[in-house]
Amino acid sequence: MALLCRHFFAPLIIFLSITGAIYLFKPQIEDNMYHNLYYVQQGEQKISTADQIKEVKKYYPNAAITSFTPSFEANRSSVVSMNDYGESVSVYVNPYNGNIIGNLNENDRFMAFVKNLHNGELWGGTIGNRLVELAACWAVILIITGVYLWWPRNKKSIFGTLIPRLRMSKGKRVFWRDLHSVTAIWLSLFIIIQLFSGLMWSGVWGDAANKIVSKTGSGSPVGLQPWESYAFPKSTIPTKEVADVPWAAENLPVPKSNAKGVTLISVEKVVETVKEKKVHPGYKIVFPMDDTGVYTVFLDPANVYPNRPMPWAQQTLHIDQYSGKVLADLGWKDYGSLGKLISLGIAFHQGEFGLISQLFILALVIGIVMIAVSGFVMWWKRRPKGKLGAPSLPENFKMLKVVAIIILVFSIFFPLVGLSLIMVWILDWLVIKRVTKVKQWIG
Repeated sequence: MALLCRHFFAPLIIFLSITGAIYLFKPQIEDNMYHNLYYVQQGEQKISTADQIKEVKKYYPNAAITSFTPSFEANRSSVVSMNDYGESVSVYVNPYNGNIIGNLNENDRFMAFVKNLHNGELWGGTIGNRLVELAACWAVILIITGVYLWWPRNKKSIFGTLIPRLRMSKGKRVFWRDLHSVTAIWLSLFIIIQLFSGLMWSGVWGDAANKIVSKTGSGSPVGLQPWESYAFPKSTIPTKEVADVPWAAENLPVPKSNAKGVTLISVEKVVETVKEKKVHPGYKIVFPMDDTGVYTVFLDPANVYPNRPMPWAQQTLHIDQYSGKVLADLGWKDYGSLGKLISLGIAFHQGEFGLISQLFILALVIGIVMIAVSGFVMWWKRRPKGKLGAPSLPENFKMLKVVAIIILVFSIFFPLVGLSLIMVWILDWLVIKRVTKVKQWIG
């Protein structure tokens, strides 16, 4: 199994590191690419939200308005998002005069392309996404077992584990070994955090973890107390189905508006309510999907640049489209302990604590690439000529047993890992052990 990880998942981890490093600088890259759309000349007075949307409707009479992002800086444009003949289009508006600056198909964004490369959906669909998840799961196991195997057990072993041996007389093989082990030891904790925070978006483990966190109530409020029955009404629709809200708010139930003989409130009323709730500028207003729908307003700090607020500024509101009542208000103070911890992990994963954090994560992914490449080089130098070079059994069987136990425990914790072990066992039993040439080639 270790051989499979090295030959298949190591290249995939390198690929994920490269695409992740690019996506890490999404704010700066998009700010440069779409500068003419994002920025306007500062004026004296901004026109109303309704008037801005009205100007857009003149040019897109058949489009359905889906959301509105108010200008959050004096020199920033407003964004009216719509569904235009099945396409998700964002129209950028000068908030001072209502002039349309330009539009952008959300699917044509460069960073949308990078994101879909990173999550595997572009090159493999659901299967690609599962392979990305499996690679991340095995990376966690390799880091933990690697630290266990390489952890210094005496003063002499500190060199080459915690401290690199820089003398060239030791040879190139020692150089690659120390590059691999020392880098991995020092970065192991941060790599684990990076992997687990990324797994929170995965389709199998991530969905299961999200459900468990929600059921325990340690992620966000679930509406079990009397006062919560109003604040967080029961619903079969999670918020993530109507808006791309922060992770901790994804499973917040979407309440229904009361349409009994009540007229619709204006968008201006929604904006006033948002100001009263002191939501940080940079929020998005998602329009009701139907007669019983609600206005969903949320702030995701990751979407604000350059004056990005800290992760604990994130907030999600559901507002009745008829009465204007706030049916749900979920902020950092409402998150459970796990909800806060996971949200901070996700923010760390995306470098949301400013440029310093982005540079730190960049250094981290460079370290991950170094670990993967040095591991491949070490295998290449040691493998027998004409063979794949499967590693031989270690002399210390006690350590091998501990490693086996760690892998078995994680095969239960990570369902895809357990499935991959079963598939490899079947392959070994049906092919490798029965075909002599394959067995010899494996080595």
